Amino acid sequence: MMYKNPPNKEVYINPKDILITRTDHAGVMDYGNESFLRVSGYSKEEVIGSNHNLVRHPDMPKVIFHLMWKNIKKRQNITAILKNLTKEGKYYWVITDFKTQEDYSGAIKNHIAYRRAIPKSALEVIVPLYDTLLRIENDHGMSASLIYLNRYLQERDVDYNKFVADLLKEPPLSELLKDKIKMLFS
Repeated sequence: MMYKNPPNKEVYINPKDILITRTDHAGVMDYGNESFLRVSGYSKEEVIGSNHNLVRHPDMPKVIFHLMWKNIKKRQNITAILKNLTKEGKYYWVITDFKTQEDYSGAIKNHIAYRRAIPKSALEVIVPLYDTLLRIENDHGMSASLIYLNRYLQERDVDYNKFVADLLKEPPLSELLKDKIKMLFS
């Protein structure tokens, strides 16, 4: 369900919560943990079999998803800052890391997304950047938004991952939880 003008009410995420989903290679969810279900407002039955864009907020620039999938398809982690949409039309900001799982032959089996609360200080930088990217996309298309983002990052001499890491000042969650990830999805 997409909202043309979603309510401007933020959902609180406990800093200790980790919201986890798992999708197949096409982005169809086959798992959502209790924290994800509680925050998103969806039931397990509504999540399983749904495309992950179920929680995509219309304020998110498409260029960020372009970067995410570009890295994910190369089996490279990316730490992204995302604004997601709940079932009720509220929003929540998260830091998202990805882990790709392979089958015995090395083919991509699925992708696991790990989300956590974002420090408000990071939003002071991200919100104006994303607003600009979205405005450029709406006026000139995603390729123009990508050009702007690349120039923005080049001026700071970083790629998107480094830019986000500098904002967060901490390692990706997928690195911090390496051992737990293996136990959860082995």
